[in-house]
Amino acid sequence: MRRLRTAVVAALAVSALITAPAAAVAQGDYVVPAPDFVKSMAPPAKVEGVRAAAELNIQYQIQETGYWCGPAATRIAISAKNGNPPSQQQLANELPTSTNGTDWIGQVTRVLNNHVAGGWYETKEMPNDPPTQAQRDLLWRDIVLDVDKGYAIVANIVAPANNHPPGYPNYTIYHYFTIIGYNSDNMTVKIADPANFGGNQIYWLTFNQLATLIPPKGYSA
Repeated sequence: MRRLRTAVVAALAVSALITAPAAAVAQGDYVVPAPDFVKSMAPPAKVEGVRAAAELNIQYQIQETGYWCGPAATRIAISAKNGNPPSQQQLANELPTSTNGTDWIGQVTRVLNNHVAGGWYETKEMPNDPPTQAQRDLLWRDIVLDVDKGYAIVANIVAPANNHPPGYPNYTIYHYFTIIGYNSDNMTVKIADPANFGGNQIYWLTFNQLATLIPPKGYSA
């Protein structure tokens, strides 16, 4: 992940970034409207034998610096399985994260497996933009199976100005956030976003929008 631009760092500081409490502001069942070009995408393949919907209990924190989205998203994911997750500072050291951010999702995978028993996490790359149907099918399968088993997913995203989660500044954002739930009735995913752009901490995206945000990066699942 490249460092967020100076304006974003400043905005985060103004938004009182320093360690938020575990309780986060949520948007209820509201789903962020997807861009028009996303709406025509076919749904992913159905996954049998899972619940219609599921959400994880996590400890939410806002990222403590403008370049610690990787450590913060990783900490949120760890907290779904570990009630005493490391600090963002410790995770920034372990990843490692610099003022340029966290370079690769594979670093997140390694650290997740160091703090969550079982060696569950793998790195999944999504190099195609837009993603292929097979990549989207795998992403949906990973989300529903992981969340059903209590594992949150960390995604490395690239969000251009025409395809943004709520509250994002009006230019391309390189970022990490955590997927903590899904609803197969309306094909949406629940996001815990450490950036807190516009006060948006926990929100729902359509699955298809999420799938367009990850390329050419990847996710840990």
